Amino acid sequence: MYRIMKKTIFTVAGIVLAATTATGPAMAQGYPTKPITLVVPYSAGGPTDVLARMLGVVMARSLGQSVVVENKTGAGGTLAAAYTARAAPDGYTFLIHHNGMATAPALYRRLSYKPLADFEYVSQVLDVPMTLIGRKDLPPKNFKELLVHLKSHGDKINLAHAGLGAVSHLCSMLLRQAVGTELTTVPYQGTGPALNALLAGQVDLLCDQTTATIPYIKAQSVKLYGVTSSTRLKALPDTPTLSEQGLAGFNVVVWHGIYAPKGTPKEALEKFGAALKLALNDPSATQRLTDLGALIPDDDKLSPAGLQTWLQQETQRYTPVIKTAGQFAD
Repeated sequence: MYRIMKKTIFTVAGIVLAATTATGPAMAQGYPTKPITLVVPYSAGGPTDVLARMLGVVMARSLGQSVVVENKTGAGGTLAAAYTARAAPDGYTFLIHHNGMATAPALYRRLSYKPLADFEYVSQVLDVPMTLIGRKDLPPKNFKELLVHLKSHGDKINLAHAGLGAVSHLCSMLLRQAVGTELTTVPYQGTGPALNALLAGQVDLLCDQTTATIPYIKAQSVKLYGVTSSTRLKALPDTPTLSEQGLAGFNVVVWHGIYAPKGTPKEALEKFGAALKLALNDPSATQRLTDLGALIPDDDKLSPAGLQTWLQQETQRYTPVIKTAGQFAD
């Protein structure tokens, strides 16, 4: 279940933090005293980048300092995560990352950091369901027809994804397993190129976030076969889930979390987390995300412990899926 966003204004009272005492680096009164960096593992203009920049603008008003987005792309998000893990734990570097934090240990056999051990946890941010879409002239008119088409054409169907380790890659692996048919997967360097290839008719199918696909769905530039969430979306109320249409239990949601280097002072984590949580309650900015299918998690996930527990569960969920597929990113 997800909470309904309430209409308020993105104004968050400033909180002044005392200096650290027993643990962590010492902090000056009035943190933050300089801009905060929010590291994004993916390219500018992508779904995670858009989310980070929207949050950064809102949170800057509360924190009294700019939140500067820094894109560190490559290696399925592991370069950005490794960079953050090595950054000074002074409260001025944070990482926003999605499901890739949970899939990296299985996808990368030589990983320079430990997702579950090398970070402090701040909070989950948003959950974004995915859509299964096809090129505009793909023959099947609905998912039932698509299943028949996949069974009869199999390896001739090109299924695009945004690169090894991307959630669209994970979705493609789960889809292939669910339908029991081998499909030809085509990796691209990001969501944008994969979506452009579909729009150009160069590939047949793509599983990607609603925040990226809904504008094209509404413009009827692609064919929509279903959503990957467990329930229907308010943004697409007439579109059945894939689970409804025969893939029982099929549920792939892009979830985002915010992390900091291990040892970041508690005061910084709490102030950043408080500003984030209050901002997420304000749909004057998040209404756009709501219209694109994004969902704010329940309160139990909007906490350090909630994010840590969720990361552990997702790591356990996807590790066997990736190992069964036998696809590694290194």
